Amino acid sequence: MEYIQSAKNEHIKNAKKLATKKYQKEGQAYLLEGWHLVEEALLSGITPKRIYATEKYLNERLLKPLYDITTEISEDVAKHLSETPTPQGIFAVLPRVPGKLSEPLSGQSLLLDGIQDPGNVGTLVRTADAAGVATVVFGNGTADAFNPKVLRAMQGSQFHVNLVTAPLLDVIPQLQAAGIPVYGTELNKNAQGYQDVAPAAQFALVVGNEGNGMSPAVLAQTDANLYIPIKGRAESLNVAIAAAVVLFHLTA
Repeated sequence: MEYIQSAKNEHIKNAKKLATKKYQKEGQAYLLEGWHLVEEALLSGITPKRIYATEKYLNERLLKPLYDITTEISEDVAKHLSETPTPQGIFAVLPRVPGKLSEPLSGQSLLLDGIQDPGNVGTLVRTADAAGVATVVFGNGTADAFNPKVLRAMQGSQFHVNLVTAPLLDVIPQLQAAGIPVYGTELNKNAQGYQDVAPAAQFALVVGNEGNGMSPAVLAQTDANLYIPIKGRAESLNVAIAAAVVLFHLTA
């Protein structure tokens, strides 16, 4: 097995670049960090292009069949590759394959309208996964699905859910044409109470930007806009919390 101890190695330089969107798109690959995420990828049947691991991971059962694509790295190289203060010492170069909407359209979807915070985006994907929602659509203005912070926040749920990047103004009419109701979320007491909508096998739920909510153009396209009554004095709910409340109701 090859051993790399210098961060100046050309392979390491190229792997480091895969944390940025530009090089991800050029190489059609991205860098995944951490044992839990790498393990989830392998258990999901994804074959990495390359694995970089420090000595402590080389005896992991899942890695043994992949020694031909595994390179041992030093702790210094792991620190260089890592996007976190405390690197775990294992990285996988995975193919960057964009998801596609199912054909024909069916099932349950979560649509993200301009969600900018990577932590919120990752939590929203985890929430959809936990609720059994099959697809998450990243609309315009939403943090990229392959952003390192988003990848960490998703905690492996990206391997259980279909992640699609597409303009919501294009996706919503397609869903409606397939007979799938599209619900928005709006901090407006004149909107429909979320509990007034019955759980269903098919729906799409849109959640909007942390500060501004859904864009007016997207709000105008939805079949109904839902409201979560605030019983206390808080002005609003975090977008991921709001999505969890409504999703777990609609999927009940």
